[in-house]
Amino acid sequence: MSDAFLRHIRATLDEIEAAGLFKRERLLTGPQGGRIRVASDSGEREMLNLCANNYLGLANHPDIVAAAAQAMDEFGFGMASVRFICGAQTLHRELEQAIAKHLGKDDAIVFAACFDANGGVFEPLMGEEDAIVSDSLNHASIIDGVRLSKAKRYRFANSDMNELEDRLKQAEADGARFKLIATDGVFSMDGYVAKLAEICVLAERYGALVLVDDCHATGHLGDKGCGTPALTGAGARVDIVTGTFGKTLGGGMGGFVAAAQPIVDLLRQRARPYLFSNSLAPPVAAGALKALEIAIEADDRRALLESHARRFRAGIEQAGFRALPGVTPIIPVMLGEARLAQDLARALDERGIYVAGFFFPVVPKGAARIRTQISAALTAEDVDFAIAAFADAGRELGIL
Repeated sequence: MSDAFLRHIRATLDEIEAAGLFKRERLLTGPQGGRIRVASDSGEREMLNLCANNYLGLANHPDIVAAAAQAMDEFGFGMASVRFICGAQTLHRELEQAIAKHLGKDDAIVFAACFDANGGVFEPLMGEEDAIVSDSLNHASIIDGVRLSKAKRYRFANSDMNELEDRLKQAEADGARFKLIATDGVFSMDGYVAKLAEICVLAERYGALVLVDDCHATGHLGDKGCGTPALTGAGARVDIVTGTFGKTLGGGMGGFVAAAQPIVDLLRQRARPYLFSNSLAPPVAAGALKALEIAIEADDRRALLESHARRFRAGIEQAGFRALPGVTPIIPVMLGEARLAQDLARALDERGIYVAGFFFPVVPKGAARIRTQISAALTAEDVDFAIAAFADAGRELGIL
């Protein structure tokens, strides 16, 4: 290998380090949960986890673990093949039909991850005569998926309905055959819910389709966990829903697209991440199926999650921190400067709180934060412990 190339790579890594943007992974020594065991130089530590997507606390649910273990006994460990050759089992169709039924769609197609679902959904459906209008804060997977499409691309400022309408008008003026509006259901860095009801009104007015990435909503938001279309009253007007089994629904892996039958059928023929990736491992598919079954009936967990989120938000604000407003269990605690976010994350780590600081380029300059994510796996005492730790660390650092 060329020494010059390796010097170039090392120089790039040094630049990332100097900018304070180098990501270091921490290792858990046990399962995901409200309290976790973390490896450290001084040995294993127990910490309270405020930065996982484990919203309903199902990642280590015994029934899900048992379903995965049983599937391994019955169906084996892995598929060793892509779906259309010999990589599909009855489990995969059961999972697709179950998530489609839950979301009120004709059918669904399962991918290895929602990044793949979003990466594969646009190119087969939208051609160069068409237009995709995308929210500026959409997830990276949507951005990449849109880039892979030959469709004309338009972007509107986050949840700005006036600008969305302007872009739809421009797409019409540019002669677009079909138009598709793409948006996150919940914007994960801010915890904001998309204005789906208003988006759907504009979609009707301008004859556009609506695609929602509901990764941070399916399972815990809306009636029975049906996500942001149910939460906002947009309902069946949303044409395409993409989502994941890697967050609320068991926390394993796997993504999906749920939509009308012809859309799903075409994706099976032409979605490249689907055609050229292994099917989900049988234990993962079975675990996700059990997680969905549990989540549908988990009104108690959703109520507990909502209660914890209200409790934490109120406590943080009473302590003197500024939290972004919202109705989701994503509660960003705003610090402004990247160094301050990093310092607070370290101080919280010392107090047994597992969090991560977010700063540019993940969020805009001057908008650094600790993004907390509340879980039904926590207790009320855990939430109070976290509030007290934030307050103590904030006073030590002169933030409060």
